[in-house]
Order: sequence, then structure tokens, then C-alpha cells
Amino acid sequence: MYPTLFPYGIGGFEDKKRPCALSFQQQAQYSLNIPDRSFCYHQSYLFVVLNILQRRLAHLHTAFTCRKSTFHHIAQKLTKISPEILNRVASRLELEHKISDMTQDEKNALNLLKHVNTISARIPGSEASKIFIRNEIRSYFGYFGLPLLFFTFNPSVAHSPIFQVMYGDQTVDLSQRFPRLASAAERAIRLAHDPVAAADFFEFAVRCCFEYLLGWDYKKSRSCADGGLFGHLQAFYGTSE
Repeated sequence: MYPTLFPYGIGGFEDKKRPCALSFQQQAQYSLNIPDRSFCYHQSYLFVVLNILQRRLAHLHTAFTCRKSTFHHIAQKLTKISPEILNRVASRLELEHKISDMTQDEKNALNLLKHVNTISARIPGSEASKIFIRNEIRSYFGYFGLPLLFFTFNPSVAHSPIFQVMYGDQTVDLSQRFPRLASAAERAIRLAHDPVAAADFFEFAVRCCFEYLLGWDYKKSRSCADGGLFGHLQAFYGTSE
């Protein structure tokens, strides 16, 4: 599929000939962290890999729930619905067709799906995952009390000298207070060219913020002895949009 990335036709994903089994996600992460940036700079590799991971999560970690009183009734009807009917219903909904134009079988399938809930808590960005995060935050309230501080951390990647160094610009001198950077257009091109470096910079910036500004010791999972800007932290909860 990618002759420029795998020129010898070996080393692909989930190769059964590999002596040590390697998961799809582990190999994808490894390919994006090696010094050779060919995988990061490829125009479609990142999108295809992410799409495969998302589809696998959706297929393996999605389930239906319904009320106990209607379980047997709904289960019997669900088994009678063919995949072709569900595909037609999905196509009509995607194209915003009228429900009145559906066949009786399609209407029955649509009405039946209204009685079940989709559970997909392990899929990032799904509504169920957001509910899971809210429940975790509420559990923090019960154990630690209400939070005393809320803030949004939004480091600017394109304007950061550190990102330019992570991208590979060796002309940036981080020892200076205001290092000389490339033009704004060039920095924007670099950001679009290497989104992996941008993600690494964001993670690095968040860790530095909590470690050096707020005094959190990641190795010991607790506040450091000297504390931080707001004293000693008991706990924190963060999530990315």
C-alpha cells in the first residue's frame, strides 16, 4: 500500500512472520517516533492509520443496551433485521430523506433502534466517553472536594521556539530570551507538515506546566516537596478537546 514507506515489502502491520507479536497501535506509534520522519511527513499515512484505529475501536467496543423489561422483545426483533435494511436506513438518514419515503421494514428498524442505547465509552470523542469523563470528575469531587482552580492550557505551537527545534530547525537558539524564528508563513507550513511534532510539543508543554509551574512530580504521582505556584496539589484532572 505504501511502497515508499515499505520499499522491500516487509515490516508491515500485524505480520504473522514476525517472531515477536506487535500490535497495530504499537507499531503505528513506533513508526511515528523513529528518527526517520518519512512516516510523519507522508500525506495520507497518518489519516489511514487513525481511521483504522477508530474503526477498530468502534467495532470492538460498541454495544447496545436496553431496558430489562423489553430485552427479549427487542432481541428477537433485532435478530430479524438484515444488514441490508440497516444499510438502507443509514443511507437514507445520511442523505436526509424523509421517513415517510421509507419502506415498512426500514421504518420498523428505525423505530426499534430508538429503544436501544449505544455504549462506546472507550472510543475517544464519543458521547459515551464524555459521560465517562464527567463521572470520573464527579468521583474526584466526592474524594477530594470541589476543585479550587479551573484553567484552559493552550500553548501556541506555531509561535513556540521549542516546537521549531523539535521540528528540526537548528538555527533557533533557545538560550536567548527572544530567539529569532522563521517567518509566520513558514512556521504555519511546518505545523501542517509535521503534526506529530506538534502533538509531542503539546504533551511536553503540558508536562512542563504541571511539573515546573504547579509543582507536580510525575514519577511519584504527587506534589513535590516545595510545591508549586499555588502550593501543594492534591490532585488534578485534565482532558484534551
